[in-house]
Amino acid sequence: MVLSTMTEDVQRHSVHTLVFRSLKRSHDMFLSNQGILPPVDEKAEMLRKAIKARDLYGLVFDDVKKMQAMKHLREAEAGPNPPPPGTRTDDPTPSIEGAVVPYTDTSLMTRSVQNNTQNQLANLMKKVPTMPKPKWHAPWKLYRVIAGHLGWVRCVAVEPGNEWFATGAADRIIKIWDLASGQLKVSLTGHVSTVRGLAVSSRHPYLFSCGEDRQVKCWDLEYNKVIRHYHGHLSAVYSLALHPTIDVLLTAGRDSTARVWDMRTKANVHTLTGHTHTVASVVAQASEPQVITGSHDTTIRLWDLAAGKSVCTLTNHKKSVRDVILHPTLNMFASGSPDNIKQWKCPDGKFIQNLSGHNAIVNCLAVNPEGVLVSGGDNGTLHFWDWRTGYNFQRLQAPVQPGSMDSEAGIFSMIFDNSGSRLITTEADKTIKIYKEDETATEETHPINWKPDILKRRKF
Repeated sequence: MVLSTMTEDVQRHSVHTLVFRSLKRSHDMFLSNQGILPPVDEKAEMLRKAIKARDLYGLVFDDVKKMQAMKHLREAEAGPNPPPPGTRTDDPTPSIEGAVVPYTDTSLMTRSVQNNTQNQLANLMKKVPTMPKPKWHAPWKLYRVIAGHLGWVRCVAVEPGNEWFATGAADRIIKIWDLASGQLKVSLTGHVSTVRGLAVSSRHPYLFSCGEDRQVKCWDLEYNKVIRHYHGHLSAVYSLALHPTIDVLLTAGRDSTARVWDMRTKANVHTLTGHTHTVASVVAQASEPQVITGSHDTTIRLWDLAAGKSVCTLTNHKKSVRDVILHPTLNMFASGSPDNIKQWKCPDGKFIQNLSGHNAIVNCLAVNPEGVLVSGGDNGTLHFWDWRTGYNFQRLQAPVQPGSMDSEAGIFSMIFDNSGSRLITTEADKTIKIYKEDETATEETHPINWKPDILKRRKF
């Protein structure tokens, strides 16, 4: 039935009519290319040509304007009766009558070209990046090894008064040590799995801890007892931080979230979601951004604490970000990863430079007010850097505790004491090591072997 209807429709019109209709459809389809073009805006076209000419011949235009200005100045100095063309008042060389090419004064043009070349060279010299010379830092040396834990020592925190420090380990115990003598003061038991994070409050007699048992605890150090639990994490909690000015606790872990807690009421104020893998590090500061997190999904996120939302995601790292550290005096932070260490500027997370050369997974970072940045690797290496220039002025290999295997040389966490003169590291050989500056070293005995590498600094 349908076929017969189509046959009748075709027979109703002649071949000439059908061909004409086909041509008309083709003509309408390609009208924009073959037919009438839209009118040209002469003003816009002139503006386009002027911009292109300025872009290509800007330097020539400037030279021509200078030459015209010099010509007008010469005419003004010559007065109302200038000498006839071909003669010069400042040059005894006369013009040759009937010359095919009349004599012209090229001194102005030469001087203009020379000045322009000098200006270009000066601009190029200004644009060449110069690397500042690094500040001299005394080399560091190991001066104390503390043993007492029965498992990997995973975290460390120093008390604000600089009298003692606390460590947490895989033996599920938190130990508090005297900083001056290295003697054990007290052991706190309560976690049922590895302790992964510690923080001491500067305004309260509280110690906060978190671990792989999903628990976040608040310890009252006057009674050495747990007084609060913060419930909410769905998996192991790897890092925690205290806000410096308000009673807020931040925790982060394997459930890909960071959580904001009211310290007193134990309420989960915000759950910072957005990372797609374990959040390995969280830090807090009083200025914006108040919260920064580093994750195994290779990103760093800057958070608005009031809104509980991410304001910026930094994707420069190619591998997992294991640690993030804030500079104590500058509005900057650094991040450590297996690919390299990167420095950033707050509040927008502007990339500053790479610190390359640590051929290991960087587990932890620490920085003191003098600008000494230290990175610790999973193979027991310590690299000391000048914060401002990224100069690696010292490398150390942490000695393994007798009885341990070389594979247990990993450094898990580190921190400077509040004076910045002692570095405390916690390691896989179940020890705590304390380093300090070599007081006998001088710039003559340990000179700076510095070679600026501008290209390496500029790459991402």
